[in-house]
Amino acid sequence: MELLPLVILIVGILVLRGHNLRIKQLEARVQELQNALANKVLTADTGESIPALDSMAHATAQPIEDQPEAEIEDSSAADIDEPAAAARNAAETFEEDGAPAVGRTPSQAKESLESTIGARWAVWVGGIALAFGGIFMVKYSIESGLLSPGVRLILAALFGLALIAAGEVIRRRAAPVLGNAFQNAMIPGVLTAAGVVALFGSTYAAHGVYGFIGPAIAFVLLALISLATLGLSLLHGQALAGLGLLASMATPALIASTSPKPWILFGYLTLTWLATLLAARLRRWLIAPSLANGLLSLWPLLYITFSPAVDLTPVTLSMLAMIGGTIFLWPGRYPIQEPARENREAGPVDDIAQPQHAVGQWAVFLARAPLGMTLTASVGALTVSLCLLTYALDYGYPIADATFMFAAIVAAVAAFGAGRLHAAWATILSAAIAVIGASGVLTNWIAGVEPSAADGTISLQSTVLYEVLGLGAIFVLIGFFFLRHFAREEKPYAALWSLVMAATPLAIATISFVNFGNWTLDWLHGLYGVGLAIVLIGLAEWQYRLEGEAESLPTNILAAGSFAAAIFALHTLAHHAAATILLPVLGIAYLLAGRLRSWPVLPWAMVAALIITMGRIAWQPTIVDPADLGTTPVFNMLLAGYGIPAVLAACAAFITRQSPSLRLRNTLQALACFLTLLTIAILVRHAMNGGVLNDAVPTLGEQSIYTLLAIGASATLMALDLSAASPVFRYGGMALGAASVVMILTLHLLGLNPFVTGESTGRIPLFNLLLLAYLLPAIAYGGLALYARNRRPLPYVAMLALAAAVMAFAWATLSVRRFWQGEYIPFWNGFIQGELYSYSVVWLLIGIALLGLGARFEARSLRIASAALVSIAVVKAFLIDMANLEGFLRALSFIGLGAVLIGIGLFYQKILTGKKATE
Repeated sequence: MELLPLVILIVGILVLRGHNLRIKQLEARVQELQNALANKVLTADTGESIPALDSMAHATAQPIEDQPEAEIEDSSAADIDEPAAAARNAAETFEEDGAPAVGRTPSQAKESLESTIGARWAVWVGGIALAFGGIFMVKYSIESGLLSPGVRLILAALFGLALIAAGEVIRRRAAPVLGNAFQNAMIPGVLTAAGVVALFGSTYAAHGVYGFIGPAIAFVLLALISLATLGLSLLHGQALAGLGLLASMATPALIASTSPKPWILFGYLTLTWLATLLAARLRRWLIAPSLANGLLSLWPLLYITFSPAVDLTPVTLSMLAMIGGTIFLWPGRYPIQEPARENREAGPVDDIAQPQHAVGQWAVFLARAPLGMTLTASVGALTVSLCLLTYALDYGYPIADATFMFAAIVAAVAAFGAGRLHAAWATILSAAIAVIGASGVLTNWIAGVEPSAADGTISLQSTVLYEVLGLGAIFVLIGFFFLRHFAREEKPYAALWSLVMAATPLAIATISFVNFGNWTLDWLHGLYGVGLAIVLIGLAEWQYRLEGEAESLPTNILAAGSFAAAIFALHTLAHHAAATILLPVLGIAYLLAGRLRSWPVLPWAMVAALIITMGRIAWQPTIVDPADLGTTPVFNMLLAGYGIPAVLAACAAFITRQSPSLRLRNTLQALACFLTLLTIAILVRHAMNGGVLNDAVPTLGEQSIYTLLAIGASATLMALDLSAASPVFRYGGMALGAASVVMILTLHLLGLNPFVTGESTGRIPLFNLLLLAYLLPAIAYGGLALYARNRRPLPYVAMLALAAAVMAFAWATLSVRRFWQGEYIPFWNGFIQGELYSYSVVWLLIGIALLGLGARFEARSLRIASAALVSIAVVKAFLIDMANLEGFLRALSFIGLGAVLIGIGLFYQKILTGKKATE
């Protein structure tokens, strides 16, 4: 623990070392600019000027914020009688305000290792040694009991005053050229920093350790020392101010107390931070206040980790003070300097460069200066806020109090993001931490809550819920403040805040409902969602009237957030079938609202509603509890749960048929087709399985209905495409046709074929399962192929025609087997001679019929199918009939085959002769 401050000091020195090197590189050039400006003033009476330096002089002399602050800076600079200090301050302002760096001059030679070690490191290490020497001397005297506490404190204070006095004497006598060459290693500044450390340490020990002085006197003394530190840092620069800050922040750790007082500790730390911030404001420093933010945020973590008893109130107040000072004191209203704005005003860019240009805008927007101060203040405060919740959950600190403190810090950081245009990261991080913190406190704390009331809540639980839900509402209020003041000028930032306003409260409410909500009917979360939906749609309308742009990103984000909140409210106030049915109703309401306001997001709300509806259907296919579904075919809750969304989807597709968005039209048409098919299929499934929905393999009869539905849907989509051309109808219909062909090849002919499974084909000779599974699909494929002819690609039409031929062949073949075998026709029953002969006759007849149809409709695919079928009959005759048939049947088989083949030959000769005569 005693080595921790030493490590912090060394790390801080190394960080400051890098920035000091950058400052040193600009010193000589800034001095030249000052000399050139002085020469320009001397030549003003003769009307001469230096044009090459006009722009640089304007950049150096231009005020950064408002005129009063520039006057304060000028007046303070005038009081400095050392040219070296003036050059250093000008260099720091020149660099940290974003002005372009000036190249090195030939006179700037690289510093040697000897100069670095002898003239710089020796001074720094010596100053650190003096500071630690005074502190360790006090500790040694305490441990050895050499002097009384009062004498030790007086000696420490005198030691500090002596160091400060020595530093001032040396500063006044130092040569300007020496100060200009070694500004970041000036001996007066090092001595002054060591003296300040001693004064801070002795004053804090007098009150916090020994109790010699009361809180009022300690506060006054610390305030005086802070003011003195402020004045001295103005004289010695940012690096030494950072060193003094580091030492001041480490003092409480080096001089520890057996009974630490958190109010005094964090009051002292906040006062030290405030002194640094005021000095940074006067000198436009950015590094020192960033370091101060980091150190002030580190102390609460150390205090919570190592203290036996913790009071979180002073911790919270110190973080609120840090955020408040960052908002109002420094950097405050820091000027926004973005080259990208000039590019936007220059004129339009080509379409290829627009995405890269947009990405560049967001990159510049997120990297606005002062980024270091924004991140250190935001990350530090939000880390501490999460630490408060963690401590409360782990060690039993009142959870309601810890949640309130967490919400206060997060809201303060969000206000920082809304009030200052450079603090985009404060907005992003505060929203993320709000959701993470709410999730942590609710999901972890729920395990220790024992519900005692009838509605499953207790008073403490209700308090925490109100706090987290209130935090979400605060984000909406803060976002409204931002949109009201900056929406027109800051379009990317306004879009970001619109997203935060919608997503943060909705995410928190969802986490709260999942953990503590009543899943049957929850009025608290339901009314919260309804109120959020109304507020967000109202803000979208207000934003639209303010900008007058229908495609404004903030307006559409707010409208989308309103729809999401309404979805959340619907799920908290309804469940099962009601939620599934009302979801597309809500979507159609937003779709119809698109007729009043042409916001692009409103029609897409219907798409989102249908997708969520399908998700609910996948989660609960029975719509209601399976026990409540019933066995009545068609007229049950499945008809409403599937049918109403399908009808509303079809209505939405009809409403948007004239929409300029082709993607929207296609999406709604596809969803409407899918839901319609799904409704019919699920009703068939329910009816075919005795009123039970399960994942059992469908029977051949059920699968045949699905195949017929796919064929019919393909024809319907083709008809729709012919009346209102749409790629959804065109390619969707063809996809359904292809899918049905795959089903017949894999299921009808193989997997569910009664010849393979042994399933009963029915008792009635003609009107049986074979008619439903094979003949009706064959007729349907034939009709679809005829309808698609000259309307769809030839390969697709040929596929349908071949499918019709295959199904007809399968029906005829299986019917022959049923005629000879009866109701059951499995392959293991064997074959008889009459059956084998009948196959040849039927196949030849089908071949002749296909040949005639191919000639009638000039369908080459049917003629090829006929040739294939006749070839099969020939092969069967020579391989099977010759071996298995006997006597008259064998002869008749070959006589019939020969007659058919001769007839086919004559038929083709006639066709060929007719073609030659025509030619």
